[in-house]
Amino acid sequence: MDISFIIPVKNEEGSISILYQEIIEHMAKSKKSFEIIFIDDGSKDDTYKTLKDIKNKDKHIKIIKHRGNWGKSVALQNGFDLSRGEIVITLDGDLQDDPKEIDRFIAKLNEGYDLVSGWKKKRNDPIHTVFMSRILNNFFIPNLTGVQIHDTNCGFKAYKQKVIKNLNLYGELYRYIPIIAAKNNYKVTEIEVNHRKRKFGKSKYGLSKNIKGLLDLITIFFLTGFGQRPGHFFGSLGLISFFSGFLIGLYITYLRITTGSIQYRHPLLFLGMLLMIIGIQLFSTGLMAEMIISTRKNRGNHNKIEEII
Repeated sequence: MDISFIIPVKNEEGSISILYQEIIEHMAKSKKSFEIIFIDDGSKDDTYKTLKDIKNKDKHIKIIKHRGNWGKSVALQNGFDLSRGEIVITLDGDLQDDPKEIDRFIAKLNEGYDLVSGWKKKRNDPIHTVFMSRILNNFFIPNLTGVQIHDTNCGFKAYKQKVIKNLNLYGELYRYIPIIAAKNNYKVTEIEVNHRKRKFGKSKYGLSKNIKGLLDLITIFFLTGFGQRPGHFFGSLGLISFFSGFLIGLYITYLRITTGSIQYRHPLLFLGMLLMIIGIQLFSTGLMAEMIISTRKNRGNHNKIEEII
Protein backbone atom coordinates (compact mmCIF):
# COMPACT_ATOMS: atom_id res chain seq x y z
CA MET A 1 0.00 0.00 0.00
CA ASP A 2 1.44 3.37 -1.03
CA ILE A 3 -0.74 5.83 0.93
CA SER A 4 -3.09 5.59 3.89
CA PHE A 5 -5.44 8.50 4.54
CA ILE A 6 -6.58 8.76 8.15
CA ILE A 7 -9.56 11.01 8.85
CA PRO A 8 -11.10 11.35 12.35
CA VAL A 9 -14.67 12.65 12.21
CA LYS A 10 -17.39 13.61 14.65
CA ASN A 11 -20.76 14.94 13.50
CA GLU A 12 -19.55 15.67 9.97
CA GLU A 13 -22.39 14.11 7.95
CA GLY A 14 -22.50 17.10 5.61
CA SER A 15 -18.82 17.14 4.72
CA ILE A 16 -17.48 13.58 4.53
CA SER A 17 -19.06 12.69 1.17
CA ILE A 18 -17.54 15.80 -0.38
CA LEU A 19 -14.15 15.17 1.21
CA TYR A 20 -14.20 11.55 0.06
CA GLN A 21 -14.99 12.61 -3.50
CA GLU A 22 -12.20 15.20 -3.50
CA ILE A 23 -9.65 12.60 -2.39
CA ILE A 24 -10.86 10.06 -4.95
CA GLU A 25 -10.71 12.62 -7.77
CA HIS A 26 -7.18 13.60 -6.77
CA MET A 27 -5.95 10.03 -6.45
CA ALA A 28 -7.51 9.10 -9.82
CA LYS A 29 -4.68 11.11 -11.40
CA SER A 30 -2.13 9.02 -9.53
CA LYS A 31 -1.02 5.41 -10.00
CA LYS A 32 -0.46 4.95 -6.28
CA SER A 33 -2.44 2.41 -4.29
CA PHE A 34 -4.30 3.87 -1.33
CA GLU A 35 -6.80 3.36 1.44
CA ILE A 36 -9.01 5.83 3.32
CA ILE A 37 -9.60 5.14 7.01
CA PHE A 38 -12.43 7.07 8.64
CA ILE A 39 -12.68 7.04 12.44
CA ASP A 40 -16.14 7.93 13.73
CA ASP A 41 -15.44 9.28 17.20
CA GLY A 42 -18.90 9.17 18.76
CA SER A 43 -21.00 11.02 16.19
CA LYS A 44 -24.60 11.77 17.13
CA ASP A 45 -25.79 12.54 13.59
CA ASP A 46 -25.82 10.37 10.44
CA THR A 47 -22.05 10.41 9.98
CA TYR A 48 -21.70 6.65 10.48
CA LYS A 49 -24.59 5.86 8.12
CA THR A 50 -23.04 8.08 5.46
CA LEU A 51 -19.68 6.36 5.89
CA LYS A 52 -21.27 2.92 5.50
CA ASP A 53 -22.99 4.06 2.30
CA ILE A 54 -19.62 5.18 0.93
CA LYS A 55 -17.92 1.94 1.98
CA ASN A 56 -20.55 -0.16 0.21
CA LYS A 57 -19.52 1.52 -3.05
CA ASP A 58 -15.75 1.67 -2.62
CA LYS A 59 -13.29 -1.00 -1.44
CA HIS A 60 -10.72 1.69 -0.56
CA ILE A 61 -12.73 2.65 2.52
CA LYS A 62 -12.26 1.37 6.06
CA ILE A 63 -14.33 2.54 9.02
CA ILE A 64 -13.50 2.50 12.71
CA LYS A 65 -16.46 3.29 14.94
CA HIS A 66 -15.85 4.26 18.56
CA ARG A 67 -18.37 3.44 21.30
CA GLY A 68 -18.24 7.09 22.36
CA ASN A 69 -16.24 10.26 22.02
CA TRP A 70 -12.71 9.25 23.08
CA GLY A 71 -10.92 12.21 21.53
CA LYS A 72 -8.72 12.85 18.53
CA SER A 73 -5.60 11.24 19.99
CA VAL A 74 -7.34 7.87 20.39
CA ALA A 75 -8.93 8.21 16.94
CA LEU A 76 -5.59 8.91 15.28
CA GLN A 77 -3.79 6.15 17.19
CA ASN A 78 -6.40 3.59 16.13
CA GLY A 79 -6.10 4.79 12.55
CA PHE A 80 -2.30 4.57 12.67
CA ASP A 81 -2.48 1.02 14.05
CA LEU A 82 -4.72 -0.09 11.18
CA SER A 83 -2.88 1.73 8.38
CA ARG A 84 -0.76 -0.14 5.84
CA GLY A 85 0.56 2.69 3.69
CA GLU A 86 4.25 3.55 3.36
CA ILE A 87 3.05 7.14 3.58
CA VAL A 88 0.31 8.15 6.01
CA ILE A 89 -1.64 11.37 5.50
CA THR A 90 -4.01 12.76 8.12
CA LEU A 91 -6.77 15.26 7.38
CA ASP A 92 -9.60 16.76 9.38
CA GLY A 93 -13.08 15.83 8.25
CA ASP A 94 -14.51 19.36 8.13
CA LEU A 95 -13.38 20.21 4.55
CA GLN A 96 -11.00 22.91 5.78
CA ASP A 97 -8.02 20.83 4.61
CA ASP A 98 -7.65 20.84 0.82
CA PRO A 99 -6.76 17.45 -0.77
CA LYS A 100 -5.17 19.33 -3.68
CA GLU A 101 -2.18 19.85 -1.34
CA ILE A 102 -1.46 16.10 -1.11
CA ASP A 103 1.23 16.06 -3.80
CA ARG A 104 3.10 18.89 -2.08
CA PHE A 105 3.27 16.88 1.14
CA ILE A 106 4.54 13.79 -0.70
CA ALA A 107 7.13 15.85 -2.57
CA LYS A 108 8.44 17.21 0.71
CA LEU A 109 8.70 13.70 2.16
CA ASN A 110 10.64 12.69 -0.94
CA GLU A 111 13.19 15.40 -0.11
CA GLY A 112 14.22 13.28 2.87
CA TYR A 113 11.86 14.42 5.62
CA ASP A 114 10.05 11.95 7.85
CA LEU A 115 7.13 14.16 8.86
CA VAL A 116 5.63 17.16 7.10
CA SER A 117 3.21 19.31 9.08
CA GLY A 118 0.77 21.77 7.55
CA TRP A 119 0.91 25.42 8.52
CA LYS A 120 -2.40 27.29 8.38
CA LYS A 121 -0.75 30.69 8.00
CA LYS A 122 -4.04 32.28 6.97
CA ARG A 123 -6.78 30.70 9.05
CA ASN A 124 -10.51 30.76 8.43
CA ASP A 125 -11.56 30.18 12.03
CA PRO A 126 -13.27 32.33 14.70
CA ILE A 127 -11.00 35.07 16.03
CA HIS A 128 -10.89 33.66 19.58
CA THR A 129 -9.76 30.26 18.25
CA VAL A 130 -7.02 31.85 16.15
CA PHE A 131 -5.88 34.06 19.05
CA MET A 132 -5.53 31.20 21.53
CA SER A 133 -3.82 29.02 18.94
CA ARG A 134 -1.29 31.75 18.12
CA ILE A 135 -0.36 32.11 21.80
CA LEU A 136 0.04 28.35 22.28
CA ASN A 137 1.74 27.56 18.96
CA ASN A 138 3.83 30.67 18.38
CA PHE A 139 5.00 31.38 21.93
CA PHE A 140 4.72 28.52 24.41
CA ILE A 141 5.56 25.57 22.16
CA PRO A 142 8.73 26.91 20.44
CA ASN A 143 10.10 28.35 23.69
CA LEU A 144 9.44 25.29 25.83
CA THR A 145 10.43 22.62 23.30
CA GLY A 146 12.94 24.33 21.01
CA VAL A 147 11.14 22.93 17.94
CA GLN A 148 10.34 25.76 15.54
CA ILE A 149 7.02 24.64 14.04
CA HIS A 150 4.38 27.33 13.60
CA ASP A 151 1.26 25.16 13.75
CA THR A 152 1.75 21.81 15.47
CA ASN A 153 -2.02 21.43 15.86
CA CYS A 154 -2.76 21.44 12.13
CA GLY A 155 -4.55 18.19 11.30
CA PHE A 156 -3.10 18.06 7.78
CA LYS A 157 0.16 16.09 8.05
CA ALA A 158 2.14 13.50 6.12
CA TYR A 159 4.25 10.81 7.77
CA LYS A 160 6.50 7.99 6.79
CA GLN A 161 5.26 4.74 8.28
CA LYS A 162 8.26 4.41 10.60
CA VAL A 163 7.24 7.59 12.43
CA ILE A 164 3.72 6.53 13.35
CA LYS A 165 4.89 3.15 14.60
CA ASN A 166 6.72 4.94 17.42
CA LEU A 167 3.76 7.04 18.55
CA ASN A 168 1.61 6.41 21.62
CA LEU A 169 -1.07 9.07 21.68
CA TYR A 170 -3.50 9.93 24.47
CA GLY A 171 -5.10 13.04 25.95
CA GLU A 172 -4.35 16.05 23.75
CA LEU A 173 -0.93 14.77 22.65
CA TYR A 174 -2.01 14.69 19.00
CA ARG A 175 -1.31 18.43 19.01
CA TYR A 176 2.38 17.77 19.63
CA ILE A 177 3.18 14.94 17.21
CA PRO A 178 5.83 17.05 15.38
CA ILE A 179 7.48 17.76 18.75
CA ILE A 180 7.51 14.07 19.69
CA ALA A 181 8.93 13.13 16.29
CA ALA A 182 11.60 15.84 16.36
CA LYS A 183 12.73 14.82 19.84
CA ASN A 184 13.09 11.25 18.53
CA ASN A 185 15.48 12.58 15.87
CA TYR A 186 13.13 12.29 12.91
CA LYS A 187 13.42 14.98 10.25
CA VAL A 188 10.44 17.31 10.65
CA THR A 189 9.41 20.28 8.53
CA GLU A 190 6.29 22.24 7.59
CA ILE A 191 4.63 23.72 4.52
CA GLU A 192 2.00 26.42 4.20
CA VAL A 193 -1.41 25.03 3.31
CA ASN A 194 -4.67 26.47 2.05
CA HIS A 195 -7.12 26.61 4.95
CA ARG A 196 -10.68 26.68 3.66
CA LYS A 197 -13.77 28.03 5.38
CA ARG A 198 -15.97 25.57 7.22
CA LYS A 199 -19.14 24.79 5.25
CA PHE A 200 -20.95 22.43 7.60
CA GLY A 201 -21.24 21.88 11.34
CA LYS A 202 -19.30 23.80 13.94
CA SER A 203 -15.80 23.80 15.37
CA LYS A 204 -15.03 21.25 18.13
CA TYR A 205 -12.41 23.51 19.71
CA GLY A 206 -13.07 25.67 22.73
CA LEU A 207 -11.46 27.05 25.86
CA SER A 208 -11.41 23.65 27.59
CA LYS A 209 -9.39 22.09 24.78
CA ASN A 210 -6.86 24.91 24.93
CA ILE A 211 -6.47 24.43 28.69
CA LYS A 212 -6.00 20.67 28.21
CA GLY A 213 -3.54 21.37 25.41
CA LEU A 214 -1.49 23.65 27.64
CA LEU A 215 -1.38 21.02 30.40
CA ASP A 216 -0.31 18.36 27.90
CA LEU A 217 2.40 20.73 26.66
CA ILE A 218 3.93 20.49 30.14
CA THR A 219 3.75 16.70 29.82
CA ILE A 220 5.50 16.85 26.44
CA PHE A 221 8.17 19.18 27.85
CA PHE A 222 8.93 16.66 30.58
CA LEU A 223 8.69 13.49 28.47
CA THR A 224 10.79 14.80 25.57
CA GLY A 225 13.30 16.65 27.71
CA PHE A 226 13.67 14.38 30.73
CA GLY A 227 11.84 11.16 29.86
CA GLN A 228 15.10 9.20 29.74
CA ARG A 229 16.79 11.13 32.56
CA PRO A 230 14.17 12.05 35.17
CA GLY A 231 16.88 12.24 37.83
CA HIS A 232 18.19 15.41 36.17
CA PHE A 233 14.79 17.07 36.43
CA PHE A 234 13.87 16.06 39.99
CA GLY A 235 17.49 16.21 41.14
CA SER A 236 17.94 19.79 39.91
CA LEU A 237 14.77 20.95 41.62
CA GLY A 238 15.73 19.01 44.74
CA LEU A 239 19.20 20.56 44.93
CA ILE A 240 17.84 24.07 44.43
CA SER A 241 15.24 23.53 47.15
CA PHE A 242 17.69 21.89 49.58
CA PHE A 243 20.44 24.50 49.24
CA SER A 244 17.92 27.34 49.49
CA GLY A 245 16.77 25.88 52.80
CA PHE A 246 20.39 25.25 53.81
CA LEU A 247 21.33 28.92 53.20
CA ILE A 248 18.35 30.03 55.26
CA GLY A 249 19.55 27.69 58.01
CA LEU A 250 23.05 29.21 57.87
CA TYR A 251 21.55 32.68 58.15
CA ILE A 252 19.45 31.69 61.18
CA THR A 253 22.51 30.05 62.77
CA TYR A 254 24.55 33.22 62.18
CA LEU A 255 21.87 35.31 63.90
CA ARG A 256 21.72 32.90 66.82
CA ILE A 257 25.51 33.00 67.32
CA THR A 258 25.99 36.76 66.89
CA THR A 259 22.86 38.09 68.62
CA GLY A 260 21.83 35.26 70.93
CA SER A 261 18.39 34.97 69.34
CA ILE A 262 16.80 34.53 65.94
CA GLN A 263 14.94 37.85 66.30
CA TYR A 264 11.38 36.64 65.62
CA ARG A 265 12.41 34.86 62.45
CA HIS A 266 10.67 31.58 63.33
CA PRO A 267 8.64 31.54 60.07
CA LEU A 268 11.90 31.86 58.12
CA LEU A 269 13.37 28.99 60.13
CA PHE A 270 10.36 26.80 59.38
CA LEU A 271 10.59 27.75 55.67
CA GLY A 272 14.24 26.71 55.58
CA MET A 273 13.47 23.36 57.19
CA LEU A 274 10.56 22.81 54.79
CA LEU A 275 12.71 23.59 51.73
CA MET A 276 15.38 21.14 52.87
CA ILE A 277 12.79 18.38 53.42
CA ILE A 278 11.21 19.04 50.01
CA GLY A 279 14.67 19.00 48.42
CA ILE A 280 15.45 15.59 49.90
CA GLN A 281 12.09 14.24 48.73
CA LEU A 282 12.57 15.55 45.20
CA PHE A 283 16.09 14.15 45.02
CA SER A 284 14.81 10.76 46.26
CA THR A 285 12.02 10.84 43.66
CA GLY A 286 14.63 11.42 40.96
CA LEU A 287 16.68 8.44 42.14
CA MET A 288 13.63 6.15 42.14
CA ALA A 289 12.63 7.36 38.66
CA GLU A 290 16.15 6.62 37.40
CA MET A 291 15.94 3.11 38.85
CA ILE A 292 12.66 2.51 37.01
CA ILE A 293 14.09 3.85 33.75
CA SER A 294 17.25 1.75 34.11
CA THR A 295 15.20 -1.46 34.20
CA ARG A 296 13.44 -0.52 30.96
CA LYS A 297 16.05 1.45 29.01
CA ASN A 298 17.01 -1.45 26.75
CA ARG A 299 13.43 -2.20 25.76
CA GLY A 300 12.40 -0.82 22.40
CA ASN A 301 15.88 0.35 21.44
CA HIS A 302 15.36 -1.20 18.00
CA ASN A 303 12.87 1.61 17.33
CA LYS A 304 15.76 4.08 17.37
CA ILE A 305 17.72 2.27 14.63
CA GLU A 306 17.66 3.95 11.24
CA GLU A 307 19.24 1.16 9.21
CA ILE A 308 21.09 -2.15 9.51
CA ILE A 309 23.31 -3.19 6.61
